[in-house]
Amino acid sequence: MIKGKRKKRKIGKEIEQDMLEKQANKVFLGIGSNLGNKKLNIENAKLHLELNKNFRIFKTSKFYKTKSWPNPKMPNFLNIVIEGETYLKPLDLLFFLKKIEKILGRKPAKKNSPRMCDIDIIDFGHKCLKLYDRKSFVITPHPRLEDRNFVLIPLFEISKNWKHPRSNIKISQLLKQIDTKDLRSITVE
Repeated sequence: MIKGKRKKRKIGKEIEQDMLEKQANKVFLGIGSNLGNKKLNIENAKLHLELNKNFRIFKTSKFYKTKSWPNPKMPNFLNIVIEGETYLKPLDLLFFLKKIEKILGRKPAKKNSPRMCDIDIIDFGHKCLKLYDRKSFVITPHPRLEDRNFVLIPLFEISKNWKHPRSNIKISQLLKQIDTKDLRSITVE
């Protein structure tokens, strides 16, 4: 009898642990495209996210058009930021996002080359993470977040109280640090 009770307690703890691992994390994703029908590419990426039972979208920014970086001679980008929640672990989310990019036509290419779809994890659960798995890695918050007007402006649009997880600086302060010529380079689609 006692053994049975111990086993039940252990099973209960395992279930409890499994439930803790299945807690949802708030995430912010940046989605961009600079090839093909850019708006449709982004809408299709959102659709793939919404079809996954482990991901929900809460808010979506407007579309923002920016020059390609670091080479402004490449096609312009269209970008959005979404706020959502996921039950996926950070690396599992990354693999899922890479799968969406591939489905939407992203091909292996040189860094910063034009692409049909690019999805970045900007913030995962307001945590500072560095996770590696063979060839893939997740770093949150996104390491170049503060330099990217095409992320900061749409992020501010949907989450005015967001703070950088590492520095605890408000997004409104981060926006003040961007060069004004970069601010003018954005137009809402």
